Amino acid sequence: MEYNTQKNKLHLPEYGRIIQQLVERCKQLSSREERSEMAMAIIDFMGQRNPQLRDEENYKHKLWDHLFILADYDLDVDSPYPFPTREQLAEPPKRMEYPKLQGDFKFYGKSILQLIEKAIELEQGDEKEALIEVIANNMKKSYNVYNKEHVTDDVIFRHLKELSENRLDLTGIETLEKSKIYYTTNNNNRNNNNRNQANNRNQSNNKRRHNNNNNNHKNRK
Repeated sequence: MEYNTQKNKLHLPEYGRIIQQLVERCKQLSSREERSEMAMAIIDFMGQRNPQLRDEENYKHKLWDHLFILADYDLDVDSPYPFPTREQLAEPPKRMEYPKLQGDFKFYGKSILQLIEKAIELEQGDEKEALIEVIANNMKKSYNVYNKEHVTDDVIFRHLKELSENRLDLTGIETLEKSKIYYTTNNNNRNNNNRNQANNRNQSNNKRRHNNNNNNHKNRK
């Protein structure tokens, strides 16, 4: 009996030994045309065995790279993509540059900066003012969540002016109603208060009716 430890090393274990053996068989074919034809068939088989790869970008290119790795970087076939080298795959990935936010305003997030740039590009009008209100609303929510404290509109306006490098100033837009900032939350609170008051009134009325009914019943007795 032959154990796995006695067999050739699997270069990519996720593909299994069957595909590894097919690749070894492909390398042994004498004709480049035959090798290329078999390599295409192996690529199709690899795609069927790993359908999740099809959801990735350039998955065909990735399969050809995997085929070359399975062949231990020694496969003479016609490929639609250039084969990688050992050195390229051994090279560590480049360090990712994290976005840098201005000053101490990291809690606003990168999306706020992108929205600010979009608002700056827009011409003066209703669309620009509506976007500015959305930006200020989200800034206020982010500030309250991060700092766990209430913030006034003036602070948000000052931060917005600084983040936009003085290119966006809420105080300079006459038609913008500052009361709209955080308007949804205020409305929700107001609606909840009204609903609670109505429930309290209903409970009081029901209790009063119950007491009156009891009194009438006693009087009849």
